[in-house]
Amino acid sequence: MADTKREIERKYESDESGLPDLTGVAGVATVVDKGVAELDAVYYDTPDERLAAAAITLRRRTGGSDAGWHLKLPVSAGVRDEIRAPLSDTLPDELAGLVRSRVRGVELVPLVRLLSTRDVSDLRDADGTLLAEVSVDAVVAERLTEDGRTAQWSEIEVELADDGDPAFLDKVDKKLRKSGVRPSDSPSKLARALRETAPRKGKKKDRKKAEAAAPGKPVTPGDHVLAYIRVQRDAIVELDPAVRRDVFDSVHSMRVATRRLRSTFKSYGKVLDRTVTDPIGEELKWLAGELGVDRDQEVLTERLTEALDALPESLVTGPVHARLRAWSQKDGHTGPRRELIDALDGPRYLALLTSLDAVLANPPLLVAAEGDAEKVITKAVRKDIGKVAALVEEALAQPAGTDRDLAMHEARKKTKRTRYAAEAARPLLGKPAKALVKDMKSLQTLLGDHQDSVMAREALRDLAHQAHAAPGESAFTYGVLYGREERRAELAEEALPSTWAKIRDGLPF
Repeated sequence: MADTKREIERKYESDESGLPDLTGVAGVATVVDKGVAELDAVYYDTPDERLAAAAITLRRRTGGSDAGWHLKLPVSAGVRDEIRAPLSDTLPDELAGLVRSRVRGVELVPLVRLLSTRDVSDLRDADGTLLAEVSVDAVVAERLTEDGRTAQWSEIEVELADDGDPAFLDKVDKKLRKSGVRPSDSPSKLARALRETAPRKGKKKDRKKAEAAAPGKPVTPGDHVLAYIRVQRDAIVELDPAVRRDVFDSVHSMRVATRRLRSTFKSYGKVLDRTVTDPIGEELKWLAGELGVDRDQEVLTERLTEALDALPESLVTGPVHARLRAWSQKDGHTGPRRELIDALDGPRYLALLTSLDAVLANPPLLVAAEGDAEKVITKAVRKDIGKVAALVEEALAQPAGTDRDLAMHEARKKTKRTRYAAEAARPLLGKPAKALVKDMKSLQTLLGDHQDSVMAREALRDLAHQAHAAPGESAFTYGVLYGREERRAELAEEALPSTWAKIRDGLPF
Protein backbone atom coordinates (compact mmCIF):
# COMPACT_ATOMS: atom_id res chain seq x y z
CA MET A 1 0.00 0.00 0.00
CA ALA A 2 1.38 3.40 -1.02
CA ASP A 3 1.37 6.39 1.30
CA THR A 4 1.70 10.09 0.54
CA LYS A 5 3.93 12.76 2.02
CA ARG A 6 3.80 16.49 1.20
CA GLU A 7 7.37 17.54 0.48
CA ILE A 8 8.31 21.21 0.84
CA GLU A 9 11.97 21.82 0.15
CA ARG A 10 14.59 24.08 -1.35
CA LYS A 11 17.80 23.15 -3.11
CA TYR A 12 21.12 24.99 -3.20
CA GLU A 13 24.39 24.71 -5.06
CA SER A 14 27.22 23.60 -2.80
CA ASP A 15 30.98 23.52 -2.98
CA GLU A 16 33.04 21.03 -1.00
CA SER A 17 33.00 23.06 2.25
CA GLY A 18 29.92 21.28 3.59
CA LEU A 19 27.04 22.76 5.54
CA PRO A 20 27.36 26.32 6.87
CA ASP A 21 26.66 26.89 10.55
CA LEU A 22 22.88 27.19 10.92
CA THR A 23 22.66 27.64 14.69
CA GLY A 24 22.14 31.35 14.11
CA VAL A 25 18.86 30.81 12.26
CA ALA A 26 15.94 32.21 14.26
CA GLY A 27 14.18 29.40 16.11
CA VAL A 28 17.01 26.86 15.75
CA ALA A 29 18.40 25.75 19.11
CA THR A 30 20.41 22.74 17.96
CA VAL A 31 21.75 21.19 14.78
CA VAL A 32 21.75 17.42 15.26
CA ASP A 33 24.09 15.31 13.15
CA LYS A 34 22.13 12.27 11.90
CA GLY A 35 25.02 10.61 10.10
CA VAL A 36 25.73 9.68 6.51
CA ALA A 37 23.56 7.52 4.23
CA GLU A 38 24.45 5.95 0.91
CA LEU A 39 21.55 6.17 -1.54
CA ASP A 40 21.20 4.38 -4.85
CA ALA A 41 18.26 5.51 -7.00
CA VAL A 42 17.24 4.50 -10.52
CA TYR A 43 14.84 6.89 -12.22
CA TYR A 44 12.30 5.61 -14.74
CA ASP A 45 10.66 7.40 -17.64
CA THR A 46 9.55 6.86 -21.21
CA PRO A 47 12.32 7.04 -23.82
CA ASP A 48 11.03 10.49 -24.84
CA GLU A 49 10.99 11.62 -21.19
CA ARG A 50 7.29 12.36 -20.80
CA LEU A 51 7.39 12.32 -17.00
CA ALA A 52 10.34 14.67 -16.85
CA ALA A 53 8.57 17.08 -19.21
CA ALA A 54 5.74 17.23 -16.65
CA ALA A 55 8.17 17.66 -13.70
CA ILE A 56 7.22 14.20 -12.44
CA THR A 57 9.86 11.86 -11.03
CA LEU A 58 9.58 8.10 -10.57
CA ARG A 59 12.40 6.23 -8.88
CA ARG A 60 13.34 2.99 -7.18
CA ARG A 61 15.71 3.74 -4.33
CA THR A 62 17.70 1.60 -1.94
CA GLY A 63 19.58 2.82 1.10
CA GLY A 64 18.49 5.34 3.69
CA SER A 65 15.39 5.21 5.88
CA ASP A 66 12.80 5.33 3.08
CA ALA A 67 13.95 2.75 0.55
CA GLY A 68 11.28 1.86 -1.97
CA TRP A 69 9.46 3.24 -4.97
CA HIS A 70 8.85 6.99 -4.93
CA LEU A 71 6.62 8.98 -7.27
CA LYS A 72 6.81 12.77 -6.94
CA LEU A 73 4.02 14.90 -8.38
CA PRO A 74 4.40 18.70 -8.59
CA VAL A 75 2.03 20.84 -6.53
CA SER A 76 3.64 24.28 -6.77
CA ALA A 77 7.13 25.78 -6.79
CA GLY A 78 9.20 23.86 -4.25
CA VAL A 79 6.23 21.70 -3.22
CA ARG A 80 5.62 18.12 -4.31
CA ASP A 81 3.53 15.18 -3.20
CA GLU A 82 5.68 12.10 -2.77
CA ILE A 83 3.79 8.81 -3.03
CA ARG A 84 5.79 5.93 -1.59
CA ALA A 85 5.41 2.20 -2.10
CA PRO A 86 7.45 -0.67 -0.62
CA LEU A 87 10.57 -1.86 -2.38
CA SER A 88 9.89 -4.47 -5.07
CA ASP A 89 11.47 -5.66 -8.29
CA THR A 90 8.73 -4.23 -10.48
CA LEU A 91 6.78 -0.98 -10.45
CA PRO A 92 3.75 -1.28 -8.12
CA ASP A 93 0.40 -1.15 -9.90
CA GLU A 94 -0.79 1.82 -7.85
CA LEU A 95 2.12 4.00 -8.97
CA ALA A 96 1.81 2.74 -12.54
CA GLY A 97 -1.80 3.92 -12.54
CA LEU A 98 -0.80 7.40 -11.35
CA VAL A 99 1.40 7.95 -14.42
CA ARG A 100 -0.75 6.13 -16.98
CA SER A 101 -2.30 9.30 -18.42
CA ARG A 102 1.22 10.52 -19.21
CA VAL A 103 2.93 7.39 -20.47
CA ARG A 104 -0.16 5.73 -22.08
CA GLY A 105 1.07 2.43 -23.46
CA VAL A 106 4.74 3.36 -23.70
CA GLU A 107 7.17 1.28 -21.65
CA LEU A 108 8.87 2.87 -18.66
CA VAL A 109 12.61 2.27 -18.82
CA PRO A 110 15.55 2.96 -16.47
CA LEU A 111 16.81 6.36 -17.56
CA VAL A 112 19.21 7.70 -14.95
CA ARG A 113 20.99 6.32 -11.91
CA LEU A 114 21.92 8.62 -9.05
CA LEU A 115 24.38 7.61 -6.35
CA SER A 116 24.25 10.03 -3.43
CA THR A 117 26.30 10.25 -0.29
CA ARG A 118 23.95 12.12 2.03
CA ASP A 119 25.17 13.84 5.20
CA VAL A 120 21.99 14.59 7.17
CA SER A 121 21.36 17.06 10.01
CA ASP A 122 18.18 17.96 11.86
CA LEU A 123 17.31 21.55 12.78
CA ARG A 124 15.46 21.51 16.12
CA ASP A 125 13.99 24.17 18.38
CA ALA A 126 14.49 24.55 22.12
CA ASP A 127 11.84 21.88 22.82
CA GLY A 128 13.55 19.42 20.52
CA THR A 129 10.85 19.69 17.86
CA LEU A 130 12.07 19.04 14.34
CA LEU A 131 11.90 22.16 12.17
CA ALA A 132 13.63 20.92 9.03
CA GLU A 133 16.01 18.30 7.73
CA VAL A 134 19.13 19.56 5.99
CA SER A 135 21.37 17.36 3.91
CA VAL A 136 24.58 17.83 1.98
CA ASP A 137 24.50 15.47 -0.99
CA ALA A 138 27.47 14.42 -3.07
CA VAL A 139 25.83 13.16 -6.25
CA VAL A 140 27.09 11.01 -9.10
CA ALA A 141 24.68 10.75 -12.03
CA GLU A 142 24.87 8.17 -14.80
CA ARG A 143 22.69 8.18 -17.91
CA LEU A 144 21.60 4.57 -18.50
CA THR A 145 20.73 4.97 -22.16
CA GLU A 146 23.05 4.61 -25.12
CA ASP A 147 25.61 7.41 -25.51
CA GLY A 148 24.70 8.79 -22.10
CA ARG A 149 27.29 10.56 -19.98
CA THR A 150 28.05 10.92 -16.30
CA ALA A 151 28.08 13.99 -14.08
CA GLN A 152 28.72 14.82 -10.46
CA TRP A 153 28.00 17.72 -8.16
CA SER A 154 27.30 18.64 -4.56
CA GLU A 155 24.11 20.26 -3.30
CA ILE A 156 22.36 21.27 -0.11
CA GLU A 157 18.75 20.31 0.39
CA VAL A 158 16.49 21.80 3.08
CA GLU A 159 13.21 19.95 3.65
CA LEU A 160 10.56 21.36 5.95
CA ALA A 161 9.34 19.10 8.75
CA ASP A 162 5.82 17.72 8.51
CA ASP A 163 3.29 20.41 9.44
CA GLY A 164 6.08 22.98 9.62
CA ASP A 165 5.73 26.67 8.81
CA PRO A 166 7.00 27.35 5.26
CA ALA A 167 8.18 30.77 6.45
CA PHE A 168 10.93 28.95 8.36
CA LEU A 169 12.55 28.06 5.06
CA ASP A 170 12.93 31.79 4.34
CA LYS A 171 14.98 32.15 7.51
CA VAL A 172 17.24 29.27 6.52
CA ASP A 173 17.49 30.68 3.01
CA LYS A 174 18.67 34.04 4.33
CA LYS A 175 21.39 32.38 6.43
CA LEU A 176 22.58 30.18 3.56
CA ARG A 177 22.80 33.11 1.16
CA LYS A 178 24.82 35.12 3.67
CA SER A 179 27.19 32.15 3.84
CA GLY A 180 27.72 32.29 0.07
CA VAL A 181 25.42 29.41 -0.84
CA ARG A 182 23.25 30.08 -3.90
CA PRO A 183 19.90 28.54 -4.86
CA SER A 184 20.06 25.75 -7.39
CA ASP A 185 18.89 26.49 -10.91
CA SER A 186 17.49 22.94 -11.15
CA PRO A 187 14.17 22.03 -9.50
CA SER A 188 15.33 18.48 -8.78
CA LYS A 189 18.32 16.17 -8.93
CA LEU A 190 16.76 14.38 -11.87
CA ALA A 191 16.34 17.58 -13.87
CA ARG A 192 20.01 18.40 -13.40
CA ALA A 193 21.07 14.85 -14.17
CA LEU A 194 19.09 14.78 -17.40
CA ARG A 195 20.59 18.08 -18.48
CA GLU A 196 24.19 17.22 -17.64
CA THR A 197 24.22 13.60 -18.84
CA ALA A 198 22.37 14.02 -22.13
CA PRO A 199 24.21 12.72 -25.21
CA ARG A 200 26.12 15.64 -26.71
CA LYS A 201 25.15 14.96 -30.30
CA GLY A 202 21.42 15.01 -29.50
CA LYS A 203 21.19 18.25 -27.54
CA LYS A 204 20.85 20.67 -30.42
CA LYS A 205 18.54 18.39 -32.34
CA ASP A 206 16.29 17.81 -29.32
CA ARG A 207 16.14 21.52 -28.58
CA LYS A 208 15.08 22.34 -32.13
CA LYS A 209 12.49 19.58 -32.04
CA ALA A 210 11.00 20.94 -28.80
CA GLU A 211 10.91 24.48 -30.18
CA ALA A 212 9.15 23.30 -33.31
CA ALA A 213 6.54 21.43 -31.26
CA ALA A 214 5.77 24.36 -28.96
CA PRO A 215 2.56 26.17 -29.93
CA GLY A 216 2.93 29.81 -30.93
CA LYS A 217 0.78 32.81 -30.08
CA PRO A 218 -2.83 32.32 -31.28
CA VAL A 219 -3.56 34.25 -34.48
CA THR A 220 -6.25 32.51 -36.52
CA PRO A 221 -9.64 31.26 -35.29
CA GLY A 222 -8.20 27.77 -35.36
CA ASP A 223 -5.29 28.84 -33.17
CA HIS A 224 -7.60 30.29 -30.53
CA VAL A 225 -9.90 27.28 -30.41
CA LEU A 226 -7.01 24.83 -30.30
CA ALA A 227 -5.34 26.80 -27.51
CA TYR A 228 -8.45 26.37 -25.36
CA ILE A 229 -8.71 22.69 -26.26
CA ARG A 230 -5.06 22.19 -25.33
CA VAL A 231 -5.64 23.69 -21.88
CA GLN A 232 -8.57 21.35 -21.23
CA ARG A 233 -6.73 18.29 -22.54
CA ASP A 234 -3.82 19.14 -20.27
CA ALA A 235 -6.20 19.58 -17.34
CA ILE A 236 -7.58 16.06 -17.79
CA VAL A 237 -4.10 14.55 -17.97
CA GLU A 238 -2.83 16.54 -14.98
CA LEU A 239 -5.89 15.79 -12.85
CA ASP A 240 -5.77 12.07 -13.53
CA PRO A 241 -3.41 11.23 -10.62
CA ALA A 242 -5.41 13.44 -8.25
CA VAL A 243 -8.66 11.69 -9.21
CA ARG A 244 -7.07 8.31 -8.57
CA ARG A 245 -5.89 9.55 -5.16
CA ASP A 246 -9.34 10.99 -4.37
CA VAL A 247 -7.98 14.50 -3.89
CA PHE A 248 -10.65 17.02 -2.95
CA ASP A 249 -12.53 18.51 -5.93
CA SER A 250 -10.38 16.65 -8.48
CA VAL A 251 -13.27 14.60 -9.87
CA HIS A 252 -15.39 17.72 -10.30
CA SER A 253 -12.52 19.60 -11.96
CA MET A 254 -11.86 16.81 -14.44
CA ARG A 255 -15.54 16.56 -15.21
CA VAL A 256 -15.66 20.29 -15.94
CA ALA A 257 -12.70 19.91 -18.33
CA THR A 258 -14.58 17.20 -20.26
CA ARG A 259 -17.63 19.47 -20.49
CA ARG A 260 -15.56 22.40 -21.70
CA LEU A 261 -14.11 20.24 -24.46
CA ARG A 262 -17.50 18.92 -25.58
CA SER A 263 -18.95 22.41 -25.59
CA THR A 264 -16.03 23.82 -27.55
CA PHE A 265 -16.32 21.17 -30.22
CA LYS A 266 -20.01 22.06 -30.63
CA SER A 267 -19.73 25.85 -30.36
CA TYR A 268 -16.88 26.06 -32.84
CA GLY A 269 -18.19 23.51 -35.31
CA LYS A 270 -17.39 25.95 -38.16
CA VAL A 271 -13.73 25.87 -37.13
CA LEU A 272 -13.19 22.17 -36.41
CA ASP A 273 -14.82 19.43 -38.49
CA ARG A 274 -17.56 17.91 -36.34
CA THR A 275 -17.44 14.63 -38.23
CA VAL A 276 -14.13 14.21 -36.44
CA THR A 277 -14.94 15.88 -33.11
CA ASP A 278 -18.48 14.57 -32.52
CA PRO A 279 -17.30 10.98 -31.86
CA ILE A 280 -14.71 12.39 -29.45
CA GLY A 281 -17.49 14.38 -27.81
CA GLU A 282 -19.44 11.17 -27.24
CA GLU A 283 -16.42 9.64 -25.52
CA LEU A 284 -16.05 12.77 -23.39
CA LYS A 285 -19.71 12.40 -22.42
CA TRP A 286 -18.98 8.81 -21.39
CA LEU A 287 -16.03 9.94 -19.27
CA ALA A 288 -18.10 12.70 -17.64
CA GLY A 289 -20.67 10.04 -16.78
CA GLU A 290 -18.06 7.85 -15.14
CA LEU A 291 -16.79 10.83 -13.18
CA GLY A 292 -20.31 11.82 -12.16
CA VAL A 293 -21.45 8.54 -10.59
CA ASP A 294 -20.22 9.55 -7.15
CA ARG A 295 -20.26 13.32 -7.66
CA ASP A 296 -23.96 13.81 -8.37
CA GLN A 297 -24.94 11.71 -5.36
CA GLU A 298 -22.51 13.60 -3.12
CA VAL A 299 -23.81 17.03 -4.20
CA LEU A 300 -27.44 16.00 -3.71
CA THR A 301 -26.70 14.42 -0.32
CA GLU A 302 -24.92 17.56 0.81
CA ARG A 303 -27.90 19.71 -0.21
CA LEU A 304 -30.40 17.51 1.61
CA THR A 305 -28.20 17.23 4.70
CA GLU A 306 -27.81 21.01 4.94
CA ALA A 307 -31.56 21.47 4.54
CA LEU A 308 -32.25 18.87 7.22
CA ASP A 309 -29.77 20.43 9.63
CA ALA A 310 -31.48 23.80 9.17
CA LEU A 311 -34.85 22.45 10.34
CA PRO A 312 -35.99 23.04 13.93
CA GLU A 313 -35.90 19.84 15.95
CA SER A 314 -39.67 19.98 16.31
CA LEU A 315 -40.00 19.36 12.56
CA VAL A 316 -37.72 16.31 12.50
CA THR A 317 -39.68 13.15 13.22
CA GLY A 318 -38.24 9.68 13.01
CA PRO A 319 -34.78 8.42 11.95
CA VAL A 320 -34.44 10.95 9.12
CA HIS A 321 -30.67 11.42 9.42
CA ALA A 322 -30.08 7.67 9.44
CA ARG A 323 -32.32 7.09 6.43
CA LEU A 324 -30.63 9.89 4.51
CA ARG A 325 -27.19 8.40 5.22
CA ALA A 326 -28.36 4.97 4.10
CA TRP A 327 -29.93 6.44 0.97
CA SER A 328 -26.72 8.33 0.10
CA GLN A 329 -24.75 5.08 0.28
CA LYS A 330 -27.33 2.83 -1.31
CA ASP A 331 -25.00 1.95 -4.16
CA GLY A 332 -22.01 1.64 -1.85
CA HIS A 333 -19.42 4.42 -1.78
CA THR A 334 -16.56 2.19 -2.85
CA GLY A 335 -18.46 0.60 -5.76
CA PRO A 336 -18.71 3.65 -8.04
CA ARG A 337 -15.16 4.68 -7.13
CA ARG A 338 -13.77 1.28 -8.09
CA GLU A 339 -15.66 1.51 -11.37
CA LEU A 340 -14.16 4.93 -12.01
CA ILE A 341 -10.60 3.68 -11.46
CA ASP A 342 -11.31 0.70 -13.71
CA ALA A 343 -12.50 3.14 -16.39
CA LEU A 344 -9.31 5.21 -16.08
CA ASP A 345 -7.26 2.03 -16.37
CA GLY A 346 -9.16 0.80 -19.39
CA PRO A 347 -8.38 1.09 -23.10
CA ARG A 348 -11.38 3.33 -23.83
CA TYR A 349 -10.04 6.17 -21.67
CA LEU A 350 -6.53 5.92 -23.10
CA ALA A 351 -7.98 5.90 -26.62
CA LEU A 352 -9.87 9.11 -25.75
CA LEU A 353 -6.65 10.80 -24.61
CA THR A 354 -4.96 9.68 -27.81
CA SER A 355 -7.80 11.10 -29.92
CA LEU A 356 -7.47 14.47 -28.15
CA ASP A 357 -3.74 14.40 -28.86
CA ALA A 358 -4.51 13.74 -32.51
CA VAL A 359 -6.88 16.73 -32.73
CA LEU A 360 -4.08 18.96 -31.46
CA ALA A 361 -1.35 17.38 -33.56
CA ASN A 362 -3.37 17.22 -36.79
CA PRO A 363 -6.36 19.54 -36.34
CA PRO A 364 -9.40 18.85 -38.55
CA LEU A 365 -9.60 22.51 -39.56
CA LEU A 366 -12.33 23.87 -41.80
CA VAL A 367 -12.17 26.92 -44.07
CA ALA A 368 -13.33 29.28 -41.33
CA ALA A 369 -10.33 28.28 -39.20
CA GLU A 370 -8.15 30.52 -41.38
CA GLY A 371 -10.58 33.41 -41.57
CA ASP A 372 -10.81 36.68 -39.66
CA ALA A 373 -10.37 35.61 -36.04
CA GLU A 374 -12.57 38.24 -34.41
CA LYS A 375 -15.36 37.77 -36.93
CA VAL A 376 -15.42 33.97 -36.79
CA ILE A 377 -15.14 33.70 -33.01
CA THR A 378 -17.73 36.43 -32.40
CA LYS A 379 -20.19 34.78 -34.78
CA ALA A 380 -19.86 31.46 -32.93
CA VAL A 381 -20.45 33.10 -29.55
CA ARG A 382 -23.46 35.04 -30.84
CA LYS A 383 -24.97 31.83 -32.17
CA ASP A 384 -24.75 30.25 -28.72
CA ILE A 385 -26.24 33.36 -27.10
CA GLY A 386 -29.17 33.08 -29.50
CA LYS A 387 -29.80 29.49 -28.42
CA VAL A 388 -29.75 30.47 -24.75
CA ALA A 389 -32.17 33.33 -25.42
CA ALA A 390 -34.62 31.06 -27.24
CA LEU A 391 -34.58 28.48 -24.44
CA VAL A 392 -34.98 31.04 -21.67
CA GLU A 393 -37.91 32.64 -23.50
CA GLU A 394 -39.44 29.20 -23.95
CA ALA A 395 -39.09 28.51 -20.22
CA LEU A 396 -40.69 31.83 -19.35
CA ALA A 397 -43.62 31.04 -21.62
CA GLN A 398 -44.33 27.70 -19.94
CA PRO A 399 -46.68 27.37 -16.97
CA ALA A 400 -45.14 26.15 -13.73
CA GLY A 401 -44.62 22.42 -13.77
CA THR A 402 -42.71 19.70 -15.56
CA ASP A 403 -42.51 21.46 -18.93
CA ARG A 404 -41.01 24.58 -17.38
CA ASP A 405 -38.60 22.45 -15.34
CA LEU A 406 -37.37 20.75 -18.51
CA ALA A 407 -37.08 24.03 -20.40
CA MET A 408 -35.06 25.63 -17.61
CA HIS A 409 -32.80 22.58 -17.51
CA GLU A 410 -32.15 22.81 -21.25
CA ALA A 411 -31.46 26.54 -20.89
CA ARG A 412 -28.98 25.75 -18.14
CA LYS A 413 -27.06 23.34 -20.36
CA LYS A 414 -26.87 25.87 -23.20
CA THR A 415 -25.85 28.58 -20.73
CA LYS A 416 -22.87 26.46 -19.70
CA ARG A 417 -21.95 25.94 -23.33
CA THR A 418 -22.11 29.69 -24.02
CA ARG A 419 -20.00 30.39 -20.95
CA TYR A 420 -17.31 28.01 -22.17
CA ALA A 421 -17.45 29.48 -25.67
CA ALA A 422 -16.89 32.92 -24.14
CA GLU A 423 -13.97 31.56 -22.09
CA ALA A 424 -12.33 30.33 -25.27
CA ALA A 425 -12.96 33.72 -26.89
CA ARG A 426 -11.65 35.78 -23.99
CA PRO A 427 -7.96 35.94 -25.06
CA LEU A 428 -9.11 37.38 -28.39
CA LEU A 429 -12.18 39.46 -27.52
CA GLY A 430 -11.09 40.67 -24.09
CA LYS A 431 -13.54 42.55 -21.83
CA PRO A 432 -16.75 41.75 -23.76
CA ALA A 433 -16.02 38.02 -23.51
CA LYS A 434 -15.11 38.40 -19.83
CA ALA A 435 -18.41 40.17 -19.19
CA LEU A 436 -20.30 37.42 -21.02
CA VAL A 437 -18.59 34.74 -18.92
CA LYS A 438 -19.75 36.56 -15.80
CA ASP A 439 -23.31 36.93 -17.08
CA MET A 440 -23.57 33.29 -18.11
CA LYS A 441 -22.14 32.15 -14.79
CA SER A 442 -24.81 34.18 -12.97
CA LEU A 443 -27.58 32.73 -15.12
CA GLN A 444 -26.12 29.24 -14.77
CA THR A 445 -26.17 29.56 -10.97
CA LEU A 446 -29.85 30.55 -10.97
CA LEU A 447 -30.88 27.79 -13.38
CA GLY A 448 -28.64 25.31 -11.60
CA ASP A 449 -30.24 25.96 -8.23
CA HIS A 450 -33.61 25.36 -9.83
CA GLN A 451 -32.48 22.06 -11.34
CA ASP A 452 -30.93 21.00 -8.03
CA SER A 453 -34.32 21.61 -6.43
CA VAL A 454 -35.97 19.39 -9.05
CA MET A 455 -33.51 16.59 -8.28
CA ALA A 456 -33.84 17.10 -4.52
CA ARG A 457 -37.62 16.80 -4.72
CA GLU A 458 -37.31 13.54 -6.64
CA ALA A 459 -34.99 12.19 -3.95
CA LEU A 460 -37.33 13.37 -1.17
CA ARG A 461 -40.28 11.59 -2.80
CA ASP A 462 -38.19 8.42 -2.86
CA LEU A 463 -37.24 8.84 0.80
CA ALA A 464 -40.84 9.57 1.79
CA HIS A 465 -42.04 6.38 0.08
CA GLN A 466 -39.39 4.39 1.93
CA ALA A 467 -40.38 5.92 5.26
CA HIS A 468 -44.07 5.39 4.59
CA ALA A 469 -43.43 1.70 3.89
CA ALA A 470 -41.49 1.23 7.14
CA PRO A 471 -43.64 0.22 10.15
CA GLY A 472 -44.30 3.15 12.45
CA GLU A 473 -42.05 5.62 10.58
CA SER A 474 -43.32 9.07 9.69
CA ALA A 475 -42.82 10.71 6.29
CA PHE A 476 -43.66 14.16 7.72
CA THR A 477 -40.14 15.61 7.65
CA TYR A 478 -39.61 14.69 4.01
CA GLY A 479 -42.79 16.58 3.18
CA VAL A 480 -41.50 19.64 5.02
CA LEU A 481 -38.22 19.49 3.11
CA TYR A 482 -40.11 18.97 -0.14
CA GLY A 483 -42.11 22.09 0.49
CA ARG A 484 -39.00 24.11 1.14
CA GLU A 485 -37.36 22.83 -2.03
CA GLU A 486 -40.51 23.70 -3.93
CA ARG A 487 -40.29 27.24 -2.59
CA ARG A 488 -36.62 27.48 -3.64
CA ALA A 489 -37.65 26.52 -7.16
CA GLU A 490 -40.42 29.12 -7.14
CA LEU A 491 -37.97 31.82 -6.06
CA ALA A 492 -35.65 30.86 -8.92
CA GLU A 493 -38.54 31.00 -11.38
CA GLU A 494 -39.63 34.37 -10.03
CA ALA A 495 -36.09 35.75 -10.36
CA LEU A 496 -35.55 34.47 -13.88
CA PRO A 497 -37.45 37.19 -15.83
CA SER A 498 -35.57 40.11 -14.25
CA THR A 499 -32.24 38.30 -14.27
CA TRP A 500 -32.60 37.44 -17.93
CA ALA A 501 -33.82 40.92 -18.88
CA LYS A 502 -30.77 42.47 -17.23
CA ILE A 503 -28.41 40.07 -19.00
CA ARG A 504 -30.19 40.41 -22.35
CA ASP A 505 -30.16 44.21 -22.27
CA GLY A 506 -26.48 44.33 -21.39
CA LEU A 507 -25.19 41.66 -23.76
CA PRO A 508 -21.78 42.72 -25.14
CA PHE A 509 -22.34 40.90 -28.44
